[in-house]
Amino acid sequence: MQETEVKFHVRDLNRLQTRLETLGAQRVQERVLERNVRFDLPGARLRSEGRVLRLRQDTASRLTYKSASKKEQGVLSREEIEFVVEDFEKAKRFLEALGYQKSAYYEKYRTVYELNETSIMLDELPYGDFVEIEGETVEAIHSAADRLDLDWAAAAGTSYLALFERVRRALQLSFQDISFENFTGIRVDSSHLSVHTADK
Repeated sequence: MQETEVKFHVRDLNRLQTRLETLGAQRVQERVLERNVRFDLPGARLRSEGRVLRLRQDTASRLTYKSASKKEQGVLSREEIEFVVEDFEKAKRFLEALGYQKSAYYEKYRTVYELNETSIMLDELPYGDFVEIEGETVEAIHSAADRLDLDWAAAAGTSYLALFERVRRALQLSFQDISFENFTGIRVDSSHLSVHTADK
């Protein structure tokens, strides 16, 4: 399976949700908390090669592999293999038994819509709100962004973990886990993320 996506930092997720419903988008996943654990080999081999091994808990437990990404017209594209596992903790222990180590942890709330040929994810992270658009083609993704009145030039061409690293350095944060608890009382704006907000 090929993952082709772009993400935008936004000010007002509620307004975008209203816009999606006005456009007739179908809500396919209600708002749910995700827990994500990234794994890597000793020496951070996967990260150095741009690859991802992730265990996620949301409405189910899912194990995901992503190849190194390619960027085309501001859109990231890469191979993705994902499947449901029966037990989150057993899957975690299984990976650790094979020599993989936790490299990162992050949380987010996600609501998912479908609009024509795209999936629209409304993501609430501890350090800000984002819209992620996935589709089969760059053109379909670009069309969805236009219909949502998002500024294409403001697309954040990087991962949520890379965005956190910018915040961590800008605010001199000492913690590594991206949890809502850790960000209690911490205010983050677009300057800390080194991106522009995309909703006009």
